[in-house]
Amino acid sequence: MEQFDALVVGGGLVGSAVAFGLTESGMRVLVLDEGDVALRASRGNFGLVWSQSKGLGAPHYHRWARTSAAHWPALAARLAELTGIDVGLELPGGLHFCLSDAELSARAGMMARMRQEAGEFGFDYRMLTRQEAAEMVPGLGRDVVGASWTPYDGHVGPLPTLRAFHAAIQRAGGVYRPLTPVRKIDPAPNDFRIAMPDGGVARAPRLVLAAGLGNIPLLPALGLDCWIAPQRGQILVTERVRPLLSMPTLNVRQTAEGSIMIGDSKEEAAFDSLTQRPAVMRSMAERAVRCFPWLAELQIVRAWAAVRILPKDGLPIYDQPARLPGAFAFSCHSGVGLAAAHARVLAPMVAQGGLTGDCALLSSERFQHV
Repeated sequence: MEQFDALVVGGGLVGSAVAFGLTESGMRVLVLDEGDVALRASRGNFGLVWSQSKGLGAPHYHRWARTSAAHWPALAARLAELTGIDVGLELPGGLHFCLSDAELSARAGMMARMRQEAGEFGFDYRMLTRQEAAEMVPGLGRDVVGASWTPYDGHVGPLPTLRAFHAAIQRAGGVYRPLTPVRKIDPAPNDFRIAMPDGGVARAPRLVLAAGLGNIPLLPALGLDCWIAPQRGQILVTERVRPLLSMPTLNVRQTAEGSIMIGDSKEEAAFDSLTQRPAVMRSMAERAVRCFPWLAELQIVRAWAAVRILPKDGLPIYDQPARLPGAFAFSCHSGVGLAAAHARVLAPMVAQGGLTGDCALLSSERFQHV
């Protein structure tokens, strides 16, 4: 029997961020990852570190997203120090474009409400005219009537980040095992055992379920109900070009390598991550070209679909079952944006044995009262 300080089920961005944070707390961690066969948004992510529109009606979630953005520079520097991998983090602020007066009015109202809900925490934003937005990002299309901007937003490379987490975990003495699906957990307070496919058994006083949609069959073992469902998203990627975008937008961003990514689709498609719908891709491309007409000159070189987690109310779920001290279950769709908070704030809570603050407000208990 192999003994560890913590078992983390799931090697995507959520599980890997938490596992890395646990190694930074001095714990010996085993990460059990189903591998690329998993329904994983981590390898199909758009890559935004985004706060400006998160937390309407839930200011604790907005604080959590902003907390993560604030921790991202230190996380990126630490990963580079340990692994030599540049994750391509940039936090220049971000823009959300409006293509009609009605969109602009609705956006202004939403941003004003978020500032009101933020209270003493504050919420710095600007509603921009078309001219002001064009001065920030040249080449803006005529259809853009205005935009919202906040200084908290940015983007990062999801694949370099995932690779850096895996390398850093192993550099710190943790164990990463791909192609190791978990089918059954033997739980007891502060004593969790998982049978390995090779016949061995791993044991630890801490257990973290962070396997995305793979959490669904495992949550009952911890006495937890499932409040998540799949949602498909699609992404288009262009050829590489010279630097053209100084900051990311909700729908369009330029990667460190020069490609332009176009995204932000949502489809109810169960667990189908293979099918791509031309109508959805066309709609994405049309909106992107309305924002930046010069995109029409570029060649699309790749396109893919991925299935993300969708919690019932769109907010992360951080559970700690009362009857099983040492057990945690995390289900979150913002694996990139919240990675820094998961590594630098959430993981230390796991190491210390309890969730506090805004994380405690994001448990699944909120669904029991609706």
